[in-house]
Amino acid sequence: MNLALPGFPLSPPPVVAATSPLHACGVTLRCAEAADLTFLRALYHQSRHAELAAVPWPPPSRQVFLDSQFELQHRHYVSHYRQPEFLIVTRNDAALGRLYLHTENDALCIVDILLLDTVRGQGVGTALLGHVQQLAHLRGCHRIQLSVLRDNTAAQRLYHRLGFIQSSADDSRISMCLPLS
Repeated sequence: MNLALPGFPLSPPPVVAATSPLHACGVTLRCAEAADLTFLRALYHQSRHAELAAVPWPPPSRQVFLDSQFELQHRHYVSHYRQPEFLIVTRNDAALGRLYLHTENDALCIVDILLLDTVRGQGVGTALLGHVQQLAHLRGCHRIQLSVLRDNTAAQRLYHRLGFIQSSADDSRISMCLPLS
């Protein structure tokens, strides 16, 4: 692990309404801290496992590659976004994933949403997106924006089911928007 890897900017505690869909699935949110980097690195590794399974690298080479990619992504996230919210998704104090947000003009942007494989399909993602909708309404945002990898069809199905529509695309990513009234 690179000890020079930056932590997270200070941010206020997450706002979770009493009516938040997070409560129904026993999920809470807390601000990410430098101590979470080990979990976040492992979560990132897990997210890339299937993609790299066919690459004929020995495990140490794969580890070095994934570590460097995680560090580049983390550095980009903490330096690029103004007033970001880096949140850890938890249940019973155990980390389940991450939710990174930032507000841009009249949109609440989901920078990244990533869950452990073991909790996918249990309603956690749906609850997180319902929570984001509540936040967007509270902040007076007119839309929620996100970007998803083209090959992440499970996430795309979820977003479409919740009313997101494609706004643009390139060879690797699809940008989606949920207009709010």
